[in-house]
Amino acid sequence: MERNIVTDLQIFAAGDVVNGTEAYVNANEANADAYAEGNAGLSAEMKTFYDKTLIELASPNLVFDQFAQKRPIPRNGGKSIEFRRFNSLPKALKPITEGVTPTGSKLTVTPVNATVDQYGDYVELTDMLELTSVDPVVVEATRQLADQAGRTIDTVVRNQIMGGTNVNYCPAVDENGNETEITSRSQINGNCKLRVRDVFKAAAQLRAMNAPTIDGSYVAVIHPYVAFDLMQDAEGQWVDIQKYAKPENVLNGEIGTLGGVRFVQSSEAKIFYGADLCADARNLTVSAYTAEATDSNVSAGETTAYRVTVNENVTIDILGRKVFYKGKNGDVTATVAGVNTGSKYIYLDHGEDITYASGDTLCPGEGAGDGSAVFATLFIGANAYGTTDIAGGGIEHIVKQKGYGNDPLNQRSSVGWKAANVACRLVEEYMLRVESSSSFAASVMEAN
Repeated sequence: MERNIVTDLQIFAAGDVVNGTEAYVNANEANADAYAEGNAGLSAEMKTFYDKTLIELASPNLVFDQFAQKRPIPRNGGKSIEFRRFNSLPKALKPITEGVTPTGSKLTVTPVNATVDQYGDYVELTDMLELTSVDPVVVEATRQLADQAGRTIDTVVRNQIMGGTNVNYCPAVDENGNETEITSRSQINGNCKLRVRDVFKAAAQLRAMNAPTIDGSYVAVIHPYVAFDLMQDAEGQWVDIQKYAKPENVLNGEIGTLGGVRFVQSSEAKIFYGADLCADARNLTVSAYTAEATDSNVSAGETTAYRVTVNENVTIDILGRKVFYKGKNGDVTATVAGVNTGSKYIYLDHGEDITYASGDTLCPGEGAGDGSAVFATLFIGANAYGTTDIAGGGIEHIVKQKGYGNDPLNQRSSVGWKAANVACRLVEEYMLRVESSSSFAASVMEAN
């Protein structure tokens, strides 16, 4: 398969300074040198054009970002940004006395502080590529980088808000319609699909918390695989965007509405999935176990752990990972506290006393208990979280012409982007994560 040079990107290392406004960094050196007179890069007009181009191209990928409170990043304002949350006033149930001015109430504000981080990437273009390429490489590089920037920023936002404290787990429903309550991610199985009832339940919970709506509705960010299951279950209750009275007000990525919730589809909706536990197999098979202290544990743990002997060759890579033990004597989630690769030992920390049996299975613990993927659909009310604004100084498009830096033969140019961004949960009660399986869960082989 032919590789595309503009997609083979090199990520900045922490602390790197690349193509700053006052200096350049040689790709092979760490020293920053001032630009020579007359070689300061693009004009202000061109920089403005490219910055707007990058923002416009990146914006379609900002699914989670579009529902946040936005704060611009002021220049010289430091790396910390403050989001402010006004607290609700109590009910005024005491009758007013005739002719007497009541005491009144005071507005109270809860500040939420966050530290802004910087992200970025670039691609280098050679003179020969520009000379011989059929496509306009700077334009194509900009498109690829804008797509990368949008997905990067949106993932930063998503990962922060997915840590919210409010979560529902879809119940398991068998072929006869019988439901089994699910209370943890590890209990989710293929029968735990998102249904109409789960949507109405989530909306009711947000309303009960007085979560404000977004233009009259709540919003849910949903993965395409989960959307498929929901629309199959909804049948005539699903309202497609083509049937909207005002289709011009469609949200970025919106596919339809159900039960007062507008659904925005994104492949970046969170998927929980654990990598294989060893090189040769996804799961580990128990051959024996004993309870002992961690004297021979290769990790720095201090708690008592269970030493489990497995049949497969394990590596130190699984140290610290969650695993789900599914066996004859019960199910439990544990953490790999130590590994002895030569003897095929692993040490497991967990809070329950359980007897391991030969032939039992240890599965990756980051997703469902059987090792399959779990999908998160996020239901959101207005002002649930905040982010910095990419249009307020948060993103920059950087184009360097041939001859910049240590390039005496005008052989290299570059195109890049950098962005300052942070996301912060403001009101936990205004967002709800609903975790489920999907008809496509077996085809998912990695988290996102």
